[in-house]
Amino acid sequence: MVHWLLSLILTAALLLAIAHLVRGFELDGFGAALIAAVVIGFVNATLGLVLRILTFPLTLLTLGLFLLVLNAMMLKLAAALVPGFRIRGCWPALLAAVLLSVANALLGR
Repeated sequence: MVHWLLSLILTAALLLAIAHLVRGFELDGFGAALIAAVVIGFVNATLGLVLRILTFPLTLLTLGLFLLVLNAMMLKLAAALVPGFRIRGCWPALLAAVLLSVANALLGR
């Protein structure tokens, strides 16, 4: 439980940092970031898992780069569901997906 809460708070902080770095990726505050972190986790665990399985051949063909596109799509979906969280365009979503993936990989160690 503690690990999950720490991961949630870290993801919210990463989302806020990305909002300051990427133009077009907007969050209204820490509360919106916290709700967005929960929704992103839920979307990735449900729909994201199904999409990863269905697009596995395409992921193999692109040597894993298509996963970044899937992550960007999951971010856009979360932004559509969370008030106070906006992503204006595909490039900010893709850049945010890359930054969030790299940061999670580095912090996961």
